[in-house]
Amino acid sequence: MVKANPSRSPADFGWNSSSRPGALSSSSAMRVLIVDDDVSVRQACAEISERVGFQTASASTIAQAEVLLAEKSVDIMLLDLRVPGGSSLGLLEHTRAMYPELVVIVMTAFATVSSAVEAMRNGASDYLTKPFALEELTQVLQRARNRRSFALESRRLKEDLRQPRKLDSPLVGNTPAMQNLLRMISKVAQSAHPVLILGESGTGKELVARAIHNSGPNASRPFLPIDCGALVPTLIESELFGHVRGAFTGASRPKEGLLAAADHGTVFLDEIGELPLDLQARLLRALQEKEIRPVGSTHSVPIRARIVAATNRDLAAMVEQGSFRKDLYFRLNVVNLRVPPLRQRSDDIPLLAAYFLERLRRESAIEYVFSDEALRIMHEYDWPGNVRELEHAIERACALSSGPVITMAELPTQLQEFRAQSTRGGSIIAAMASSYPEEMNGAQPSAGIVSIAEMEKQAILNTIHQLNGDKLMAARLLGIGKTTLYRKLKEYGIDQP
Repeated sequence: MVKANPSRSPADFGWNSSSRPGALSSSSAMRVLIVDDDVSVRQACAEISERVGFQTASASTIAQAEVLLAEKSVDIMLLDLRVPGGSSLGLLEHTRAMYPELVVIVMTAFATVSSAVEAMRNGASDYLTKPFALEELTQVLQRARNRRSFALESRRLKEDLRQPRKLDSPLVGNTPAMQNLLRMISKVAQSAHPVLILGESGTGKELVARAIHNSGPNASRPFLPIDCGALVPTLIESELFGHVRGAFTGASRPKEGLLAAADHGTVFLDEIGELPLDLQARLLRALQEKEIRPVGSTHSVPIRARIVAATNRDLAAMVEQGSFRKDLYFRLNVVNLRVPPLRQRSDDIPLLAAYFLERLRRESAIEYVFSDEALRIMHEYDWPGNVRELEHAIERACALSSGPVITMAELPTQLQEFRAQSTRGGSIIAAMASSYPEEMNGAQPSAGIVSIAEMEKQAILNTIHQLNGDKLMAARLLGIGKTTLYRKLKEYGIDQP
């Protein structure tokens, strides 16, 4: 249970901008307004909020809250449902209308489904039942921080995307790993040295290559990509070096190779580790001599292209094994850039999600937004397919969504399975507490021990009953996807509870 520090005197009816040592820097600029007539609750909430890096202000009446809201912008509001001097739900509805991106968390000692539903329908994002534990409030604040960050990033992206220069900006990320990569790109872009881009599949190596090209002095010249792992060796040779008419069966006309066609531009050799050894030798000679000989020709052609290569394989190990030429490796590895996997920059996920949603909005004119739970699971998931997997998951979710709010039900199966493993029982247990208050608070059950499965069933059925059959709202309050809810009802042999 949350208890206030009696020695602490928070600045009621004013902003406390001091942050504690060790506070989270990502939320240091965010403001939390605590509206509650109980001074101990205000003190405890302020203490915990500041501990995780928020600025805080407290109000004991609706009138004080309105003054503070008019004074400064607020990111998150902790609002008790019974505050003197007016209607808390009225304040909620009014502030959400004025500040649509404000995240509101309602607090109540009367944990009825009807009050939670009414608050959510008026714009609340989450709710807490008093008394609550320190860990519970911390988790709710972190969810609110992620939601608010997502809203801010969405707004910033919309503003940026109005500028044609930034419309097709290929790289998105604010984490230290991405900022370091962007600094390296800006440096290597100004030279003509070969660059080797390393990273797992789906991290965006081609986007890095394009950023190098587009940031350099020859951005107006061609950028020509070739996937060395997607073509048979004879076609790769023809693509890179070109051929003359009649060089082989089917060569009815001459073809200029990419190395020559780039003409001061960039040739991007994707999956360079898949290039056969004999073609590695030809490529090495071309890079050394600055000229190529088209297939079937007796004359050489000068080349003036910059080479940028990429691979998800360990080229150093391949050199040791003899499957990649050491001299070509050193020729390509003048500068190497490593693209971090998404799991190592998970704080970029809300920004990437906002970027993809904004791009889809421009295509479909629908203002998509993620539910708090969907955004939390996306942030916690490892994404083995990296940014490409995230992009496809969001496109799929938008295609399946029946409205602007994307929930867990629209996300791919692997994320739903991850959620089931990481949060199994958590949300249902909360619902059980409402359905079985005496048992969950330590009292002895009057009818003997009740199984977890039976408690889960009663929690689901009681919630649907109190919501007059609204299954979608029941799934949201229980913290489960609508597909899971329908599957549970089918298991219970119930179609219309």
